[in-house]
Amino acid sequence: MRFLAILTVKNEAAFLLEWLAHHRAVGFTDFLVFSNDCDDGTDAMLDRLAQLGWLTHVRNPGPWREGPQWAALKAADKHPLRQTADWIAVLDIDEFVNIHTGDGTLTALTDALPEATAITLTWRLFGNAGVIDYEDRPLRDQFRLASPSVMAWPWRSGLFKTLFRNNGSYGKLGVHRPRQPDPERIDASRWFDGSGRELPASYRRGRIFTPLGQNNHELVQLNHYALGAMQSYLLKCARGRANREGAAFDMGYWVERNFCAETDESILRHDSRVTPILRELMADPALGALHAQAVVWRKARIEELLLSEDYRALFGRLLITPPSQPLSPHLARRMVTLGLRGVRHERGRETMRDGA
Repeated sequence: MRFLAILTVKNEAAFLLEWLAHHRAVGFTDFLVFSNDCDDGTDAMLDRLAQLGWLTHVRNPGPWREGPQWAALKAADKHPLRQTADWIAVLDIDEFVNIHTGDGTLTALTDALPEATAITLTWRLFGNAGVIDYEDRPLRDQFRLASPSVMAWPWRSGLFKTLFRNNGSYGKLGVHRPRQPDPERIDASRWFDGSGRELPASYRRGRIFTPLGQNNHELVQLNHYALGAMQSYLLKCARGRANREGAAFDMGYWVERNFCAETDESILRHDSRVTPILRELMADPALGALHAQAVVWRKARIEELLLSEDYRALFGRLLITPPSQPLSPHLARRMVTLGLRGVRHERGRETMRDGA
């Protein structure tokens, strides 16, 4: 069985080896990685990993009409690895597939849901936990405080990435879910959430978040380390978003993800498989040197950003902002109701415009 992970990166060499070791340990057999505009040696590290047979690296230079990630996905649609994969997931460098069922591998997950053609990997948001300075330590070790396993708001807590069978039901890749459903195949598609519940037929053609207010993580979750250390968040803001060129992060992004309500160390069950792989990667002289250079680059770039008043001000706001508090069920329902009203309102306005 071939499990393909597709990744787009820019200036992520300091985190790349941990991400790769983890996902090889949980059972991904193939990696198709796109890089763009790297200053920290990420592209050189990917070239070395490709030379050693760990992954396939494709350079993705700009300019792009819709941002680097969408350009990469269009190229991935045509790549031979896309054609030969049995299962595919499009992931980001701060997302770690964390499987709870069986031995914690993708094979165990797909065996647990043998009728599934798509499995939603719902985010579990891991907060900053008060970590200020960037350190060269695994994310999985540093960040163990997360959002509650059941959250109804913010709605982004229900966002998912999709592990889907590459059986021709969808013609194109997407950031959160496959796109362009085949009318002759799509009705036979069956979607299941991360707790093993079958999802409604509407998920075959749309939807990017699982039902709010229920536990979607019993079999599998996607650990989302979106924030990291406060210093690392400055770099994230400076880089912008992969799927929207030039779109900046801000305090709103931070507040909607900085939940530290529960300790979740479940991903550490994979360490017995991850650690030997990571040691093997770091033992390669070229990879070890590139990783060390990336750490030096990252620290120097942080110091450079802190010379700017805008980034000093942002850093100060991060320092004085406490972790976000999950809403009570009553207030969460209120926000969900307001959100649904807003959606209906916008749809009504679009209908009026179309009829004008």
